[in-house]
Amino acid sequence: MHRIRARHAFAAAASALLALGTAVPAAAHGAPTDPVSRVLACSPEGGDAARSSACRAAVAANGAPFTAWDNLRIANVGGRDRQVVPDGELCSGGLPAYRGLDLARTDWPSTRLTPGAALTMRYASTIPHTGTFRLYLTEQGYDPTRPLTWADLPEQPFAEVRDPALADGAYRIRATLPKDRTGRHVLYTVWQNSSTPDTYYSCSDVVFPAKEKKSAAPTPSATASRTPKSPSAKSPSPTASPSTAAVSPSAVRDRTASAPADATPVAAAAEPDSGPSAPLLAGGAAAVLALTGGTALALRLRRR
Repeated sequence: MHRIRARHAFAAAASALLALGTAVPAAAHGAPTDPVSRVLACSPEGGDAARSSACRAAVAANGAPFTAWDNLRIANVGGRDRQVVPDGELCSGGLPAYRGLDLARTDWPSTRLTPGAALTMRYASTIPHTGTFRLYLTEQGYDPTRPLTWADLPEQPFAEVRDPALADGAYRIRATLPKDRTGRHVLYTVWQNSSTPDTYYSCSDVVFPAKEKKSAAPTPSATASRTPKSPSAKSPSPTASPSTAAVSPSAVRDRTASAPADATPVAAAAEPDSGPSAPLLAGGAAAVLALTGGTALALRLRRR
């Protein structure tokens, strides 16, 4: 951090010289320190982050350390960021001196954020200048294993802040984060100066926690299945059709056993060729005997 303090001292001296009317070259250098940008994390001032696997790979791909972490800028862009900065090179701004920052990895030093929460970005700067900060967040579904492209970012920034105050060597950009992000993302910051022709670019790796899964409410059918049935619900409805109210043989036996005894005789179906029933034969024989006896008695009386 001694380099940062040295730059702040230089900024104070430069401001004093400007106040005296002395010509000093513009030096609107800067980069995000919170959420930490890749260029600062992997610089000699990055501390433990600089020793991470991602930063070591970035320095190796770069061929040199990121000593000038506050100088990732392009002149005369004038808002034509998507036309000037190539796809796959957004983190380096297309500058060869920063090409190691474009490595597609999932282990960059990152900052944990909360979806929909308030964000206060700290953007270190060595010389105060006016300008506009535009903050973009990769779309949901962003794949960190692929190089960052403009298609990964929305057309419009989620925050745009003009001329924030500089305090303790850093701008503080306040914004509200989108609510629908989860997982690993890139917070892409564009600082377009209005007092110089320069535009600064930076990538800050951030991680949003996964959404908690809410327990599903029971469906009406599930609720009905857990609700005790009333006694009347156990027997089929009187108006139910046979196709919807099947009755088991055991139920038939139960209903038959519980039915009251009926003294009414049950007529058996007669066979087609069967003769009279036994009661009918008995009755006919009695009638014949009675008739025969009466005739014989009459004949005896007449003979006498």
